[in-house]
Amino acid sequence: MTDNRATLARSAAFASITVAVILVALKSWASWRTGSTAMLGSLADSALDLIASLATLTGVWIASMPADEDHRFGHGKAEALAAIFQVMLIALSAFGIAMRAIMQLSGRADTAAAEEGIAVSLIAIALTFALLGWQRYVMRRTRSLAIQTDHLHYKSDLFLNLAVIAALVLDQYLGLGQADPLFGLAIAAWLAWGAWRGASDAVDDLMDREWPEEKRLAFVEAAARHPELSNLHDLRTRTSGHRDFAQFHVDLPPIMTVEEAHDIIERVEADLCERFPGLELLIHIDPEGHVDEPDNPLVEDNEFAKLERDE
Repeated sequence: MTDNRATLARSAAFASITVAVILVALKSWASWRTGSTAMLGSLADSALDLIASLATLTGVWIASMPADEDHRFGHGKAEALAAIFQVMLIALSAFGIAMRAIMQLSGRADTAAAEEGIAVSLIAIALTFALLGWQRYVMRRTRSLAIQTDHLHYKSDLFLNLAVIAALVLDQYLGLGQADPLFGLAIAAWLAWGAWRGASDAVDDLMDREWPEEKRLAFVEAAARHPELSNLHDLRTRTSGHRDFAQFHVDLPPIMTVEEAHDIIERVEADLCERFPGLELLIHIDPEGHVDEPDNPLVEDNEFAKLERDE
């Protein structure tokens, strides 16, 4: 399952690089033919996309590497680092487009060959739609943070290409020269918002943020299906790349043999790992009646009791 996820993530990264190379070539030609500032901005954005896609490939490739002596928990956080790098490029792209648009508002740049620029933008939109479709398929099956961030700025490319078409049409056919910079400012704002969201997800991954509450609740409900378990507490969860990690304490009778306790925990682990693919689980056994130190800030309420209160 993990190998399949890694293969899918790499395929999405390779597809992203291929599309970026084609778009850079097409938009370089279109920028030379049209002289459009909007097209030039679109070319710069595609060039950044190519660099970001290379970072995505590097991130998912490293993240798919198995755990080793120096990285016992694997290399999943490489995806978050790749995502942070992409966010920086998206923010720079937004800033550059906004500055170019502001400068253009004070003057007027003449454009030409609108038909050729529009044709290139339409090809770019078709290629981007195909890429986004494949990325969505991969994201549903891998939850790759790097692919999610890559998907984010390719979604913005759709609006950017539409803005180029609108700018060329309004400028050359309707004589509205201010349309180009206004569309540019709107795209810059969209990119900045996307960068903020992408940065938030990447930082959560790097800081080992707990699972969303609904996912934690689903996990506790699955554990509660095992009548042998009681007093599940100290539940801690995190996500690293496409892998989930969870650990908790559970009470078992002190008279139970080590072999009996081991068999119970093995069954619980097998069931929970089947219900939550990609999960690495650690269960600590406490003797029934054991009380954790009250001054431990990480000791939580009994998770089963919290579940009953919520119901």
